[in-house]
Amino acid sequence: MSSLIKRTQDKELGRGMDRQQVVLHMNHGMGDNSYAHNSIIQNKVMREAKPIVEENIKRLHTIIPIHCFKVADLGCSSGPNALQLVSNVIDIVDTTTSNLNLKPPVFQFFLNDLFGNDFNSIFKSLPQFSEIIEEKKGHKLGPCFINATPGTFYKRLFPNNFSHFVHSSFSLHWLSQVPKKLFNKENIHLTSTSPPRMHKAYLEQFQNDFKLFLKLRSQELVSEGGMVLTLFGREETRDMRTAWRLFGITLNDMRLENLIEEIKLESFNLPLYDPTIEEAKEAIEEEGSFTLQRLESVIMGWDGNINEGVDDNNKLDLNMRAQFITKQQRAALEPLLKAQFGENVMDELFLRFKNKVAELMEEKILEFPTLIISLIKKA
Repeated sequence: MSSLIKRTQDKELGRGMDRQQVVLHMNHGMGDNSYAHNSIIQNKVMREAKPIVEENIKRLHTIIPIHCFKVADLGCSSGPNALQLVSNVIDIVDTTTSNLNLKPPVFQFFLNDLFGNDFNSIFKSLPQFSEIIEEKKGHKLGPCFINATPGTFYKRLFPNNFSHFVHSSFSLHWLSQVPKKLFNKENIHLTSTSPPRMHKAYLEQFQNDFKLFLKLRSQELVSEGGMVLTLFGREETRDMRTAWRLFGITLNDMRLENLIEEIKLESFNLPLYDPTIEEAKEAIEEEGSFTLQRLESVIMGWDGNINEGVDDNNKLDLNMRAQFITKQQRAALEPLLKAQFGENVMDELFLRFKNKVAELMEEKILEFPTLIISLIKKA
C-alpha cells in the first residue's frame, strides 16, 4: 500500500512540475508588456558578464582543439537578449582565433528554455540577425547553426561530453518547484519575519536544484569545458528581495477588498530564491564537479540605473522610473500570476505595485546584487 501512495505522490509532483513548466515563461510577443520590450536590465547584466565570458572562452581555445564550437544558452527566453550571447561568442571567438592564428570553428548554438517560451519570435529574427553578422564579419567565419532545445535544465538536455561552453543568465534563481509544506498563508515568498523553517526550506530547495544543475551540466560538458552563470543574489541577511514583499502586500490588499480569492492567495508561493555568495559557493564546492574561477557580485538599481550618465533634462522622474520597474517585473511574473489569480486583475495588481514602488523610492535607494559565476569542469 505504501508503494502505491508513493507512486501517487510522485505522479502528483510530476503534474505540478509539468504545470509549472507551462506557465513559467516571460511575456510573449512584442507588445508593451512583453519581455522583448522590457529586458534592459538583463541586457546590462550580460554586458557586465561579457569580460568573464571572454576570459572563459579564450582559456578554452588555448587548451582544446575545437573544430565545431558547441555552446548552450540555458534559459534564453525571447526578444533581443536571446541572440545577444550568440553575437558575443562570435565576436570573442573571432578575436581569439585571429590572435592565436587558428582556423575559425563552425558554431553550433543551442537555445534552451521551458516549453512555454516564445521560440517563434527568436526564429523570426534569425534572418536579420544572420545578415548583421555577415555584414560585420564577412565570410571569414565558419558556418553558424542555431537550434532550439526546449525543456527544463533540471533534467539532461544533451549527450555526454557534448558542449564546450554553457551560459545561463537570470534563470537559476527560478526553482524547479516551490518548497513543500510551507504553510505560508500571509506572504507569497520569504520576508524578514518569516519563520526559520521557511528560510531553511527555500535554501534546501535552492541547494538541491543548483547541485542537480551542476551535476547534469558536468555530464554534458567536455573535460575542462567552461560555464558562466548570472542570477539574482542577496546580501548576507535573511531579508529577501523587497519586490517579492511588495507583491505580497499588494495581493493581500486586494484579498481584503475581495478582488482575489483568499484560497488562491494562501496556496500561492513564488518558486524563486536569491542566494548569497556564500550559499552559491557552498553548493558549488559540495557538488564538486567544477573549479570555481570567479564569483562576483554586481550591484544594480531596480531601474537598471537608467538615469546614469543622462543629463538632467532627459532624466526620468520617480513615477516614470517606478513604471519602468513595474514593466520589468510584469514581463517576467505576469504569466505565473495570471495562471493563479486570473487575467482580469492583472492591470489593477501592477498599477498598485507601481504605486508602492514609487512610495518606497522616496524613502530609500532600491538596489539588488547580481551574482556572476565562472566555472571550469574538472578534468
